[in-house]
Amino acid sequence: PKPDRDYMIRFECPEFTCVCPKTGQPDFATIRIEYTPDELCVELKSLKLYLWSFRNEGHFHEAVTNKILDDLLEALKPRYMKVAGDFYVRGGIHTVIEAEHTGV
Repeated sequence: PKPDRDYMIRFECPEFTCVCPKTGQPDFATIRIEYTPDELCVELKSLKLYLWSFRNEGHFHEAVTNKILDDLLEALKPRYMKVAGDFYVRGGIHTVIEAEHTGV
């Protein structure tokens, strides 16, 4: 990290999967994370394993997107972070959820 300068880090995980808590059907999404670190940066393998941990868990789109943001905020304490869940079409509707944190 370079804490004396603001810079943006962006990740994209096109293979995110969780399960609809109502139907039990899989939900597929691309998760996009962008953040301005303070003192810590996320390690990529840890991030991958964390995102894979949702694979068999039941979560609504809104809840899982906000949970990812909350968990990463707690772990990294970034200056800025945004998590977007771009969920594949279900029932003819394409859903994108964005959750954002500004400030330290």
